[in-house]
Amino acid sequence: MHTPLVTVSNLSIAFSKTGGALSPVVHGIDFQIHPGECLALVGESGSGKSVTAKSLLRLLPAGCRIDGSMAFKGMDIATMEESRLRKLRGGRIAMIFQEPLSALNPLHPVGKQIAETLYLHQGLPLHRSEKEVTALLDRVGIPDASRRRKSYPHELSGGQRQRVMIAMAIANNPDLLIADEPTTALDVTVQDKILRLLEDLRRERNMAMLFITHDLGVVRRMADRIAVMKDGRILETADRETLFTKPVHPWTRELIKTTRATPLRALPDTPPLLQTRELAVRFPIKEGILQRVKGHVHAVRGADLVIRKGETLGVVGESGSGKTSLAHALLRLIHTEGEILLENHRIDGLSTGEFRKLRPRMQMVFQDPFDSLSPRMTVGEIVGEGLEVHSQMKTKERNIRIAQSLEAVGMDPSMTDRYPHEFSGGQRQRIAIARALILNPDLLVLDEPTSSLDRSVQFQVLELLRRLQEERGLSYLFISHDLAVVRGISHRIAVMKDGDIVETGPAEQLFTRPEHPYTKELLSAALAA
Repeated sequence: MHTPLVTVSNLSIAFSKTGGALSPVVHGIDFQIHPGECLALVGESGSGKSVTAKSLLRLLPAGCRIDGSMAFKGMDIATMEESRLRKLRGGRIAMIFQEPLSALNPLHPVGKQIAETLYLHQGLPLHRSEKEVTALLDRVGIPDASRRRKSYPHELSGGQRQRVMIAMAIANNPDLLIADEPTTALDVTVQDKILRLLEDLRRERNMAMLFITHDLGVVRRMADRIAVMKDGRILETADRETLFTKPVHPWTRELIKTTRATPLRALPDTPPLLQTRELAVRFPIKEGILQRVKGHVHAVRGADLVIRKGETLGVVGESGSGKTSLAHALLRLIHTEGEILLENHRIDGLSTGEFRKLRPRMQMVFQDPFDSLSPRMTVGEIVGEGLEVHSQMKTKERNIRIAQSLEAVGMDPSMTDRYPHEFSGGQRQRIAIARALILNPDLLVLDEPTSSLDRSVQFQVLELLRRLQEERGLSYLFISHDLAVVRGISHRIAVMKDGDIVETGPAEQLFTRPEHPYTKELLSAALAA
């Protein structure tokens, strides 16, 4: 075995709190990374993964206390002077951050930002770096790289921004690449391309990698060895095959369990609850000072769907495929063309007042509960808001209904006086579901309801949704780009691409015998991850 590139021994990290007290976040962990090896740090949000990674570059905030030792090529990082540390950062050790839009400077073209790291570590003048920058962008798969290097971050897609971050990270041929959740916000096909790129770069350059994620599907593909973290401690470390086939720690076994999903069988032909015929959504393209309409973008084209009573219809596709527009159309939140029928009665032509009476029957749960819950309202006010709008219920009765709705999603009714920021992501999503349930709907439209959650928390939310469906006979329209999640909850699945529904069928059939080439591409990318 080669001499370790990185050796971390008895590392403990604590943040200072008001009054000078210390709050421990990492507790005496040990790990090594060898040249050319990929070590994955796996765990839920708050387990200490990112803090551990940033400590290798001493990127933690002032006042943070670090104990233990961190060695890179035998050099002690913990005691290294700042001038040597600056050469290490972005040079020998590089980092890809989770959200490139936040990590990239919005005021400078991406090419200039890559050129800056070449100047800092190689002394290459900015005006002479165009060739190198273009070559780097071309290597990470940016089309028309010579032109795109002049683009600003907001002019690129999420996958392209992540590629720019990778180009910046590999610019100085680092020995160690730290990848902190590099694919979390990406569609499955884009994720597959980014992971392929990282695999190729690692192989070409014999580059070691510290890969941080909560997604065991990605870990299974990328890692040689895996360290499982929880509450600031490493529970176990093992090679990939051993960890997935013979996990030792109970929490690891539970985490692996959440990655295994079996498609639900299609339900018997229950009556249709909601259906569409030739449903279309168009958004106008406006140009000029007078904002004249010059054409339209077709977000949804000729959608024919049926959602039966008590079943879940999953809708999958990449970002921009029309999934969210379809959801908003069904709830009459945007202008539509075509027919929408609720229990065989057309609702697309109803007036606002007429449709308002039907809104309690169709509720929506949004992607990010932190954005969809008002930070100025208590949990009780948030959950009970629908009752105030749609009923004349007395305060005592309303409070009872609020408590019942919170209990139904596994929340303590005594928490009604607390605010959203006091809860975890999974708890906030439960609150959002309780808000939707309080009106006793027939249909829940769930738009990426688990995409911002850790795998284990996703599993808990999916289990909750299954239980509620069995108890209440609910119908779900479940929108996601994550096929593993959709597979675990859907009876039938509709696949969308560029506004069209290209394939619909029972979940089991779609995953085992897909027909459309795009469906096959999606499944291939998901299986690769």
